[in-house]
Amino acid sequence: MVTIREAHALLADRGFRPGGASTARFPDGTPYKVEIPSCEGPRVFEAVLDEAARRAVTVDRVSQGSGVMMLTDAEIEEMLSLGASAGVEVCLFLGPRGAWDIGGQAKVSAAVGGVARGNEMVAASLCDAFRAVELGVRSLLVGDIGVLELLSQLKVDGSLPADLVLKTSVLMPLPNAPTARLYERLGATSLNVSTDLPVPVLAEIRSVTSVPIDMYIEVPDDQGGHVRFYDVPEIVKVAAPVYLKMGLRNAPNIYPVGAHLTATAEALGRERVRRAELILRLLAEQDEV
Repeated sequence: MVTIREAHALLADRGFRPGGASTARFPDGTPYKVEIPSCEGPRVFEAVLDEAARRAVTVDRVSQGSGVMMLTDAEIEEMLSLGASAGVEVCLFLGPRGAWDIGGQAKVSAAVGGVARGNEMVAASLCDAFRAVELGVRSLLVGDIGVLELLSQLKVDGSLPADLVLKTSVLMPLPNAPTARLYERLGATSLNVSTDLPVPVLAEIRSVTSVPIDMYIEVPDDQGGHVRFYDVPEIVKVAAPVYLKMGLRNAPNIYPVGAHLTATAEALGRERVRRAELILRLLAEQDEV
């Protein structure tokens, strides 16, 4: 029988040890950036940028959850134009996905909501990826581990751009350092960690990975509903480089968005920026101490 102490020693021998403060940074030298998720099209993006300018909040990345297939070419091109003008990365979700399919498991377990069921759905995800890239997208949000590996291989053989960002979705559970290292090995270039991880676990993940971490600071209800504002200084300390992502508690699930939900999506986008202002105040307060 292996004792818990022996199991920890086994992990340590394979590089999985407690983490500490992180000295890693984004290429521009910053330890953290702000991501606004659920930016569901040009009108929501415009609302986010307007609110960010009004509140003097720098938004570094927006991500979209409805998926490439729910946007027209013109909408994608407009989002890319807005992103280029504002210096904001635009990350689009691949689809379809298990939660929208006929399968029953995703209806009872959100953990499989992002999977691609069968080769037909995998092929559809690849079609989304190629279409987005052809329109100029250079950041994709991936919810299936097999699709992640395939996209990484397509980058290696030159079928997709070498600089294409492959960001894992919160729908791909990432609760520990071995899983984080696996995702990075399979091609992830931004790791969305599970929403409920204590700060020491984030440090463990950072100790074995080199790519940016992104994590919800305020978590949507269907992913736990945590509000972790006062954890942010410690999160940045151990997880840098890290995207601080603002979800919203007590907010409706709006995927897939359409004109019938535009006003709601815009209001949610603006509130996410306000939430970002609140956590940036905490970080500035810490720097003054």
